[in-house]
This record gives sequence, C-alpha cells and structure tokens, in this order.
Amino acid sequence: MKIAVALAGLAAMAAAAVWPVPAVFTTGNDTTAVPSGPMLAGNTTSAILNDALERYRAIISKETFTPPADYKMQLPATAGKLSALEVRLSCDDETLSLGTDESYTLDIPVSGKASITAATVYGALRGLETFSQLIVAYSGSRVIRNTPVHIEDRPALAHRGLLLDTSRNYYPVADLKRTLDAMSYNKLNVFHWHIVDAQSWPVESRAYPGLQKNSSYGADMRYSYGDVQDVISYARARGIRVIPEFDMPGHMFVVGETYPEIMSCMNKQPGWDKYAAEPPSGQLNIAKPAAADFAAGLIGEYTKLFTDEVFHLGGDEVNRNCWSEDPDVKAYLAAHSNATVETLLADFYTKVHAAVGAGQRVGMSWEETLFKSEYVPPKDTIIQTWIDEQSIPKTVARGYRSVASPASAYYLDCGHGAWLANFDGNSWCDPYKSWMHVYNFDPWANVTSSAQRELIIGAEVALWSEQADPVSLDNYLWPRAAAMAETAWSGKKDASGQVRTTAQVVQRLHDQRFRMVGRGIGAVPLQPLWCARNPGGCLLP
Repeated sequence: MKIAVALAGLAAMAAAAVWPVPAVFTTGNDTTAVPSGPMLAGNTTSAILNDALERYRAIISKETFTPPADYKMQLPATAGKLSALEVRLSCDDETLSLGTDESYTLDIPVSGKASITAATVYGALRGLETFSQLIVAYSGSRVIRNTPVHIEDRPALAHRGLLLDTSRNYYPVADLKRTLDAMSYNKLNVFHWHIVDAQSWPVESRAYPGLQKNSSYGADMRYSYGDVQDVISYARARGIRVIPEFDMPGHMFVVGETYPEIMSCMNKQPGWDKYAAEPPSGQLNIAKPAAADFAAGLIGEYTKLFTDEVFHLGGDEVNRNCWSEDPDVKAYLAAHSNATVETLLADFYTKVHAAVGAGQRVGMSWEETLFKSEYVPPKDTIIQTWIDEQSIPKTVARGYRSVASPASAYYLDCGHGAWLANFDGNSWCDPYKSWMHVYNFDPWANVTSSAQRELIIGAEVALWSEQADPVSLDNYLWPRAAAMAETAWSGKKDASGQVRTTAQVVQRLHDQRFRMVGRGIGAVPLQPLWCARNPGGCLLP
C-alpha cells in the first residue's frame, strides 16, 4: 500500500531522508536490495548526463551511509531487488540558464528497474542526487526503504545561490570544486563568484594584464583563463551556473595599483573609514571618461570569458566622500553647473550597464544601485538585496526581479567578532547565523501580490572572506548553506500549506550532514551525536 509521507514521519523513515525534501513523495512498506554496483543508464547522447551517470555510479558504489538514528538497526528483510536505474530525457539540450527546467520524476519499484524522467539533463542530475540519498546501508548491504517510491519534484526558486569572495583571501581551484560538489548534493545551482575586490585581483586579464601581475597576492594565488574555464565546466557538469561579479565603481583599490590616474581616494590613511566600508579605500573616478572606458573594457573582456547570461556589476557601498573631496571631481563640477556627484554616478552606471547589454548579458546589481542612486536600472536588471529584509518587497514593488541575500539571515561570515585588530567588539553583522536562523528566513514574507511574488526569483547565501579561507571554508558553509538550499528548492511550506519547522527537519539535516562528511565535505555537526541518534530527544518541551 502507498502512503503519503507525512512531515512528522520524515525523521523516522530512512526512505524519506532526502534533502531538500521533494514536492511529492509517496512510499510503500517494503525494502528493496540495491546491488553494490547498480547499473545506471540513460537514453541520451548528452555528455553531461553520461558524465553524471559515471559520477553517481562511483558515489553509490563507494558510499555506505547509515542514518545516525539507525545505528543499532540490523539489515531488514528485502522484498525485491533493484536491477537498474534508467534515466529518460525529453531532449538532449544542455543549455543552462535561469529558465532551465530542473523538474524530474523518480519511480522505484519493489523489484526491477527504477526510472528518472526529466525534461532536461539538469532535472536528471537532481533526480540522480535524490536517488543516491535514498540508498542506505545496514551491515554493509545497501537497500532502499519503504518501496515502492514515487517522487515528483521541482524547485520553488530558479536561482539558488552561494556567493564566495575570493579576493580578501584566496581559494585554490580544488576548494572551489569541492564547494561545487557540495552545492550539487544540496541542489544549489548558482555559484556567485565574487572574484575580485579592493584587496586583490587574482583573475587573469588579457586586456589589462597589469591587474593580476600587480594586484594578486602572489604567483601561486591566481586564476588563469584556463582555471576559470575549468571551474565553469566543472560547475556546468553539476547543473551549476557561474555568475561573475566585478564590483564597480567602489571596491576598486587594486585597480589603482596599475592605473592610479583613473582612481579617487586611494588608500586614505589614517581615517580610511571616511572613504570606504573597509580598507583600503579607492573608487573609480566617475568624473573621468577613462574610468568608464576601463570598466566597459573589463566587461567586454569578461563577458567573453564567463559564459552565463547574467553578469554581476556590484554597485554596493559607494562612498560619496571619496568623490566629493577628489580634486578632479571638484573641477568637473565647477565647470558643469548642472552636474552633481549623483548625476556623474548615474552616468557611470548607464555606461557599464550598456556595456553589459552590448555583451548580450543581463545585468545584476546590489540593491544600492536601485535605492541609493538617481540611476534607473534597465527593467531586466536583477537586484540582489542584502541590507534589509524589507528590501525584497520594496524591490519587487518597483517591478524588478529580486535575489534575496539579507545579511540578517544569509551572511555566513558573521559571528566571529570584528576583524579590525584594534577593535575588540562585534562585527557589523554579528551574531552568528545558525542553521535554524537560516532555515527560518522566508524570502516571500511581506509580499502578498502573486505577480510580485513571482519576481522573487532566488535566494543566495554569502561567505565574505575577511575571516575565511580554505581552512575554514567547509565549516563556515555547511550545513548552513544546506538549510537555505531546502527552503529555496522546496519552499517554506509543505503540501498541506504548513510552514516546516526546524524541529521537524533536523533529523533529515543530520542525515545530510553525515552524508556530506562521508563525501569529503567538512560540514560541522548540528548537535551531539546522541541527539542525532535519538530523534526528538534534544527538543525543548
């Protein structure tokens, strides 16, 4: 007999321990044996799917995951045996974009051949991940519990992202790839590569070669064109888009180490805080046409290297003092009576957004571009909101698409105190954001209009790297990023319309955390092992 899996039953049923939870999930009462090397096959010529089939065959063959709550459980009697998993695609198109269909259907019988049906290869990838999570091991033997299983699944949000800052501290390509692996295990699909900032310029530029030469942290802390292409290819094979960010006109001190003539307020010391959000200060000089030409040149180069349809222009935390005190800006304003710092900034944004359009890309910007300038971005611009949770409803009310990244819930670098050596206090975004705090945030809160709710296209956690590097990378990200991944994929409510609570999902997240650790991801524990082994035993009455 098939039964609908009730949310309360997810913690107790191994077959239901899928993260993120599927939209439709029905199960039976039997147990199916899984061979040590299950045959995975697809009706496709897609290189991405064929690569994924090999990858998941290796994962499943190696993995012997036992849910922590089942640590005393013996191998259950099996009613049948899985003979194969067949993947069926509607088409072999490998286009990966914001509009890509990631839905899939998964059917696992008590005995015989399981199947994944998907419209695209990327839906099939999501189905393969779900299939791998349903396999558990007892006494070294693999089984799927509660068969037959029927799953129909699709994401609530098209953009489910993770931002990593590789400028403040550098991350080798191997660390980026491990992060992409972990993202795929949680059905995240956007790697927002905040690749440069004021502190270093690690990425190769062939148009402006002095940038990397003069402003990387060293020859061993650089990304070549080949490295970037490798990361993009690796991500695409896992259904992950790579959106680059070149933050301008602020956060550009490193440009001044090669091109000081197009800069303002370079490394003002002491008193840097008057000119920048953090040291070293330095912004492109918006009174100089050469600065806008430089920015357009960067965009022209990097829209060719980075293949995604979206290109992030930054636009956050510009400091007006930097320009109002600049002698060239003063001279320009004196000679042009109708000009102001604000009109100069709007002119700069107009030029860089035009350059993005010329590169046949969609612009993405931080919310300051929309709310803290006189500039009116093109209506197709995607606005990333971070300052205030109310920025989301304000953005969609103005008709713009929103990706939610509120610092109050999704900034994973917070909670470690200030990084300024002579300030013994909290950082601006403390306290630490627990997985529960991340999970409880609702991107759709305070938006009641259905048309405006549709403009909320994504959610994205961020790891800024003032106090993070490869040593702490996995610990800072996981499993907290997984908490956001479920709400972005599955939505905030279950099929009955009830909001999922952290008490209801914690056991599945325990399972996901242990599974990730087994796959080489350094995810931190949620609780003492006793709690993971005794579901419900660590809840407040």
